[in-house]
Amino acid sequence: MTDRANSLCSSAGSAIRVLLADDEEMIRHGVRVILRHAGGIGVVGEAADGAEAVRLAAEVRPDVVLLDVRMPVLDGLAAVGPLTALDPAPQVVMLTTFGDEENVTRALRAGATGFLLKDEGPQELIRAVRAAAVGDAVLSPGVTGSVIRRMLGGGSAGAVAAAPDRRVAGLTDREREVLVMLGEGLSNREIGTRLGIGGGTVKTHVGAILGKTGCGSRVQAALVAYQAGLMS
Repeated sequence: MTDRANSLCSSAGSAIRVLLADDEEMIRHGVRVILRHAGGIGVVGEAADGAEAVRLAAEVRPDVVLLDVRMPVLDGLAAVGPLTALDPAPQVVMLTTFGDEENVTRALRAGATGFLLKDEGPQELIRAVRAAAVGDAVLSPGVTGSVIRRMLGGGSAGAVAAAPDRRVAGLTDREREVLVMLGEGLSNREIGTRLGIGGGTVKTHVGAILGKTGCGSRVQAALVAYQAGLMS
């Protein structure tokens, strides 16, 4: 393990362990400063390309990897597979920009937890790291719809399902509400705020939705919301 990685690990303690992977030093610096002041989050390593990210992740065992889509040597898309194959596997959040939906779609299919726009504010970045650390999907609302439509093959959201979708037939009215909000890319906290219910209740609803629809993740549930024609 490098001296820098050792130093970063020591400072992380029992905090959420984050590995940054971006070929732009300024981006890494900015993200590091934001997370350092967040409380409960520690940066345990930094990489300038995908190959270095995979190597470091195997050494420092991060909880979350913030992974740039476009990098030299090995890009973020190619790095998702090796990262999610680690044991234990970190949650991988892609750092992207508007107009990169096709690559984000490929990353989600490869096993990434979600995606975060690089121009999101500091609080959104912190929220995304904390959400990913507990297994929540991280989906920037601004591009969620377009990414999911790409994953569905380019159809319009309201016309994807020509017939009633049996996967949502057994959902309660409240579970349908929550499913629509998953389709919008909202976190449990945001869903709770909008509906006026506690985080534990939201978590229960999400679990019921995943079970009833046969989905393995929130991203898959968001896809179902579009496929079932629930999204306007």
